[in-house]
Amino acid sequence: MTTLKQIREKAGITQLALAKEVGLTQGAIAHYEIGRRTPGLSACRRIVAALNALGAECNLADVFPEPGHEDQAPAA
Repeated sequence: MTTLKQIREKAGITQLALAKEVGLTQGAIAHYEIGRRTPGLSACRRIVAALNALGAECNLADVFPEPGHEDQAPAA
């Protein structure tokens, strides 16, 4: 499970709600969560901003950790 999905679910945000807030499709969010696709930096920033607008408290490093650091738990 990606940190994006962990943070989204912990905040009680659906893929669809996040997608609408970011201006993407629900399918794009699903692809990012399973690692099939990787968002660009601009999309990453929009996703983090949307998560925070919807009630999550996170930053770019929490949601999209550096490669090799994915196993670290996101900040509470």
